[in-house]
Amino acid sequence: MTASPSPKNLYQTRNQYGLSPIREIKAKARLKIISSQGQLQVFSSPYRGSFSSVLSEALRSAGLGSKVLISQFLKGGVSQGPRNTISLCGGLEWLRPNIYGCITSPINPSFNTSLETQEIKKAIRDVWEVCKELIHTNSLDKLILDEIGLAIEYGFIKEKELITALENRHESIDVIFTGPSIPSKVFSMADQITQLRCSK
Repeated sequence: MTASPSPKNLYQTRNQYGLSPIREIKAKARLKIISSQGQLQVFSSPYRGSFSSVLSEALRSAGLGSKVLISQFLKGGVSQGPRNTISLCGGLEWLRPNIYGCITSPINPSFNTSLETQEIKKAIRDVWEVCKELIHTNSLDKLILDEIGLAIEYGFIKEKELITALENRHESIDVIFTGPSIPSKVFSMADQITQLRCSK
């Protein structure tokens, strides 16, 4: 067994062969932990439909330990609401309004005061209130807002309310929009925009 050369002998050996001397190793500064910077992403299309890439990314993130919420504003029919979210896997939760069926068009103004219409409005607002609160806290890593643009267009949520929530969101949360009718102000705030279009 051979002994490893001492630092002094190593220095002399390098000198003997004309090699530059080994620089003294200085203590490195410790790594600084930087808080993650959340992004605002938009996945838009002229038609309603699922965004499989967004859903698969949500699933992957949850599988790696992130807390993710998928909120669908106009798709009901599964008796959910904020008190009955469905846990899909790990930290992935799925929230829909507590309404029967899906909303496919704006509510007729002549039925605006009906009990059914008021219940629909409340159910959609309940989903928004949960999302609005989570945008401001540090309890979620990723929030997907599916068809919130249509919910605004149909008069269930005010655009100004959404923009204010986004401007005051927690810095570490990713907020992802999917669906048609995304407000132009959201596009101007976005870090990433993906637009799907129909090809003939």
